Amino acid sequence: MKFSEKWLRGWVEPGVTRDELVARLSMVGLEVDAVTPVAAEFSGVVVGEVLAVEQHPDADKLRVCQVSDGKERHQVVCGASNVRAGLKVPFAMLGAKLPGDFSIKKAKLRGVESFGMLCAASELGLAEQSDGLLELPADAPVGVDFRVYAELDDVSIEIGLTPNRGDCLSIAGLAREVGAVYGVPFAGPAIEPQPAACADVLPVVVAAPKACPRYVGRVLRGVDLSRPSPRWMVERLRRSDIRSIDAVVDVTNYVMLELGQPMHAFDLAQLNGEVQVRMAAPDEGIVLLDGQALKLRSDTLVIADRDRALAIAGVMGGEHSGVSATTCDLFLESAFFDPIALAGKARSYGLHTDSSHRFERGVDFELPRKAIERATELLLEIVGGTPGPVIDVTDAEALPQVAPIGLRGVRVQQMLGIELTDEYIVRTLTGLGLGVQQTAAGEFQVSVPSHRFDLTLEVDLIEELGRLYGYDRLPVRYPQARLAPSARPEARAELSSLRRLLAARGYQEAITYSFIDPKLFELFSPGVEPLALANPISADLAVMRSSLWPGLIKALQHNLNRQQSRVRLFETGLRFVGQLGNLRQENMIAGVVVGNRLPEGWANGRESVDFYDVKADVEALLAQAGAADQFSFAAASHVALHPGQSAVIKRGERVVGHMGALNPTLAQVLGIDQAVYLFELELAPMTEGRLPAFRELSRFPEVRRDLAFVLDRGIAAGDVLSAIRLAAGEYLTELKLFDVYHGKGVDSTGKSLAVSLTWQHPSRTLNDEEVNAYMQQILTSLEEGYGASLRK
Repeated sequence: MKFSEKWLRGWVEPGVTRDELVARLSMVGLEVDAVTPVAAEFSGVVVGEVLAVEQHPDADKLRVCQVSDGKERHQVVCGASNVRAGLKVPFAMLGAKLPGDFSIKKAKLRGVESFGMLCAASELGLAEQSDGLLELPADAPVGVDFRVYAELDDVSIEIGLTPNRGDCLSIAGLAREVGAVYGVPFAGPAIEPQPAACADVLPVVVAAPKACPRYVGRVLRGVDLSRPSPRWMVERLRRSDIRSIDAVVDVTNYVMLELGQPMHAFDLAQLNGEVQVRMAAPDEGIVLLDGQALKLRSDTLVIADRDRALAIAGVMGGEHSGVSATTCDLFLESAFFDPIALAGKARSYGLHTDSSHRFERGVDFELPRKAIERATELLLEIVGGTPGPVIDVTDAEALPQVAPIGLRGVRVQQMLGIELTDEYIVRTLTGLGLGVQQTAAGEFQVSVPSHRFDLTLEVDLIEELGRLYGYDRLPVRYPQARLAPSARPEARAELSSLRRLLAARGYQEAITYSFIDPKLFELFSPGVEPLALANPISADLAVMRSSLWPGLIKALQHNLNRQQSRVRLFETGLRFVGQLGNLRQENMIAGVVVGNRLPEGWANGRESVDFYDVKADVEALLAQAGAADQFSFAAASHVALHPGQSAVIKRGERVVGHMGALNPTLAQVLGIDQAVYLFELELAPMTEGRLPAFRELSRFPEVRRDLAFVLDRGIAAGDVLSAIRLAAGEYLTELKLFDVYHGKGVDSTGKSLAVSLTWQHPSRTLNDEEVNAYMQQILTSLEEGYGASLRK
């Protein structure tokens, strides 16, 4: 929210400097994001009055004006179309400094001398563009410094509020907060009920009382929309980053900023029959004030008349029922909508408005009547009219029920680490508008006002006390306890060690959202129903991920779009498989690799990373727990992976992960024109290993044999190695595949595998006959099982 410092100080005066106020607001949880001057620097500009206007003798579009600064008359040549005698306007005198380091000097325009300049709002940095001179009210005091008159030595303060502090989305709420922080009273304008001057009412039917427990309306006839909004109101709106539109819209916006109650004004002539507050019919249409045509869902609350929907409740009004220049009669709306009923509705239609921002966080349910009286008062002052009676339709049972909260001084001390006096507790909570009744020494019964719907528990009250006391003033105390080191199982790989391993192999850790774009989900898991969020942050973060790959691919795209050609990322986190009631949340570790095998350097080659580089990284992860021999790789298909470069990873017969190259079709859809390699593994089976055990080293020599054989190209090398281990006897200590060949000398449908085998007996030297027998067993097993033959 953005607001004017002077506007706030008109409600409450804390007696501190601007810098101290800003710092204190941040410390109590109302974090200040920006402090911006409301006007650019200029000097030498006063309130001037145009006494006379004559046509320039040599220019049709110029006028020669006589301008008073309260002391003297000055001749000024002006080209503005709205200059006229009697007009009061900012007058830049000779020597004035305007924004952009522009100095006002004596000038001669088409032969006529000019001693100053009459200013438009844009020339003073008060607007981006202007159609003419900035016209001031008739009662503006001539000769007064314009900065002083317009209170331009002011700043706009922008604060970022947490979702639970919707009560501070108004000047009234902020003033209450500042008053409580500094222990000073706050007071806004007195709001008196505006008596009805006619009997006109519009029937209101609330068909959805749970979504709209209170609806307040009022007819206002005979308004004159040709009257402009007063300058003070326009300025306060501008300093709050809201553009002035017309007097009626400005008043509703002003009341929203002042009190925190969003309002809407309908053109009474455009309403047919009673006002209905109901749920939309499926595919019911509406054209909004911004010209956007929407088809509504049946879970959307609307304001309607007998014939059509007039507005999306709490979000935006419709184009055809809005106020226009021809409007003579109004119907004012001020309502309380249940935050749950409105949560996410605006975002689901691609909208975000000041009203939806407030209603989704919660608005004081006692405020609608007060707001409509305030709006009526302002409208009568500005555009006139005749008000009818206030229409108040309330379902008391559907309104939020606020229960009192018990508070114990002992609990306050335990939570904050400091003893607060009973007097301080009563004074602080009372300053926030809470009702406090002390039932015994150190015990209180606290009644919560309607504007603080975020206070429901004792800890909430303790948080308020700590917040206003000052988190920076709370004592620092270290917990005292007997802490014994916890046992760490040796047969388990810690997640931290897996992270360090990948970092040592050149990866960087990424952290991505657990919720992703439904379109991205469909690309990686086609045909699978995603777990949808009930209230997503945005439409492109609407479903829970069933894989870590989509988030990593988005991070990869972000890096590639910024000329990062070598990217290695990994992430650990949960994936969500299934629907509520049968949901599995599995811890995963995943990675994505693209670019050169080694970083750029004079000693490194430029070879691109390939499947086996990533396989080596995965094998290093699997070996971390000491059970690498329990895992196996097998060719398998995966919708997100290249049909010829994908593998499934198993522990025994259980599938624990996948790896491979990104499917080229998918890469094309994602706009990636490089080879991308991915892996994803379940953490649980990876981290479960086995205890290392001592085995005495043999003092006898090893025996090594190399074996090359030819077999069908479709047979997996892993299956062949498993068969060799079974046939090689108990004294085989090492088996390595050191060559794979297919080409000249080998049949086009076959391939040659070369392996090295090492035997070693623990208590004696193996002789040639024994080793040859093992070799023969291996050859027989391979010939019978796979049709292999020795390579000649």
